[in-house]
Amino acid sequence: MLPNFDRDLVATYLRPQRSRLSLLALLLMTGIGLRLANPYLLGIFIDRAEAGTPTSTLVGIAAAFLAVALLTQVSVVAETYVAEDVGWRTTNTLRADLTRHLLMLDDSFHAEHGSGELIERIDGDVSAIAGFFARFVVHVAGSALLLVGVLVVLWRQDWRIGALLTGFAVGAAVYMTRGGGFVGSRAREARLASADLSAFLEERLAGLPDIKANGADGYTLRRLHERLRDRFHRGRRSVLAASIFTNAINTMFVAGAGASLALGVVLHDRGALTVGAVFMVVRYTTMLRDPIERLSRHMNSLQQASGGIVRVRELLATSPRVVDGEGVPVPAGALSLELDHVSFAYDAEPVLSDVSLRLEPGQVLGLLGRTGSGKTTISRLLLRLHDVSEGSIRLGGVDVRQVGLDDLRGRVALVTQDVQLFAGTLRDNVTLYDPTVGDARLVEVFEALALGPWLDELPDGLDTMVGAGVRGLSAGESQLVALARVFLKDPGLVVLDEASSRLDPHTEQLVERAVIKLLAGRTGIVIAHRLATVDRADVVLVLDRGRVAELGRRDELAADPDSRLAALQRSGRGEVLA
Repeated sequence: MLPNFDRDLVATYLRPQRSRLSLLALLLMTGIGLRLANPYLLGIFIDRAEAGTPTSTLVGIAAAFLAVALLTQVSVVAETYVAEDVGWRTTNTLRADLTRHLLMLDDSFHAEHGSGELIERIDGDVSAIAGFFARFVVHVAGSALLLVGVLVVLWRQDWRIGALLTGFAVGAAVYMTRGGGFVGSRAREARLASADLSAFLEERLAGLPDIKANGADGYTLRRLHERLRDRFHRGRRSVLAASIFTNAINTMFVAGAGASLALGVVLHDRGALTVGAVFMVVRYTTMLRDPIERLSRHMNSLQQASGGIVRVRELLATSPRVVDGEGVPVPAGALSLELDHVSFAYDAEPVLSDVSLRLEPGQVLGLLGRTGSGKTTISRLLLRLHDVSEGSIRLGGVDVRQVGLDDLRGRVALVTQDVQLFAGTLRDNVTLYDPTVGDARLVEVFEALALGPWLDELPDGLDTMVGAGVRGLSAGESQLVALARVFLKDPGLVVLDEASSRLDPHTEQLVERAVIKLLAGRTGIVIAHRLATVDRADVVLVLDRGRVAELGRRDELAADPDSRLAALQRSGRGEVLA
């Protein structure tokens, strides 16, 4: 059976469905009673017909039989509907909780787990246990009750028949509860192979242009076939194990049914059972197969679902390294920024070492440094995608670790070079699907960023479809969407990862004007790859291998012939920091 922690998980999601589970149990009990009644009515009909009972009485018994059969089908349909309803409600809630939990986990977790793997966790593993949530608890209890009911009726007919089939049922139950561990282990292996395949496909499809450009098609297909082969073999072992488990139960049933039928014939020859009673024994023996097979299927389902449940539980048990702050508010308006002896390392690899600076409200910092110097890491620390290893970061005088994560990320905005657009309208991509933001407000945002003419040029304005599978925006136009998002958010600190690099002159001019409007009245950090970008900065920080190589007011550093900034400007190299 399930370990305690897995039972806790199942109980957590089934508990809110108590009323529906009660209705499901009622329908199941009703169906069991009706199914037990039908063979009994048929047996009575046969014995009465053989005894010459009047036709009117036989018609009444037949009518009762038909009514019971019809009600049985109605109860089965209603039971199926309620079971599916419970299954979808519980698993959709679980999917939502898993997604919410993933959003809370920090960047270090997502760096170790690809999106394809996580999709398989959220959808694939949960789908594998959907039937378990929908039917397992109630149906196992119902099947056990039907099994007991059949055995009770058989004992009442003849104790020898009852004893024979009771022994068979006990043997089958012991095998089902103790003999299916190999099914669960193989099911878990199959789920892992599916997750690995999903992660591989997601990564390769995302990098398709690079694969095509570098002629890596053959290599990619070979690696794909390796994973397909692994999933095939593991999946086949899982299916084979499930088949062996189920067919072993069926073999036991065939032996038990044959023995009971032979015993029924012997007892009839001795006059211990009537023809109707023998028919009832045959029918009830046949019915015995249904609860046993259902129990077998559900135990099989349990073994297969246990792999998904364990993986889901492991994911939910993963604790975020970045925990929510106690909710200290951040001041309104432009924010001051202070890095106080900040150090940070990814695992054991140091990235920042003893970085300190102060930025007054409304000032703009130009952040320079070669690739790997720690520029992007600072932006992630400001948003608490990671936490500092040593030192502290303060916004408006408040340590960011004391601020609620939602509040912090509402007051700090980051615009990167690679902007993610979602399939939907331009309106949806700016508001991120917030229906409370009206079109008038969005038009104001574009006008405030001097992007009104660009918006007017779009074929359907705010209703223009963008994102995957529809109208593709250029890199520069995507930057405009990102800047509009930030302006609508109205943060106190804006971090720009060289938003205007590698753009055509016209779009770059639009982005530059929008950036100027965006930074007005706000504190800003511009991660620069071109020296021209820091012309708008008040303060310049140059990083070298995670350490402060130079820090000061831009005009003073530019005027100092011995500064790094002045040396770079004299060299005339525009893009020396990539």
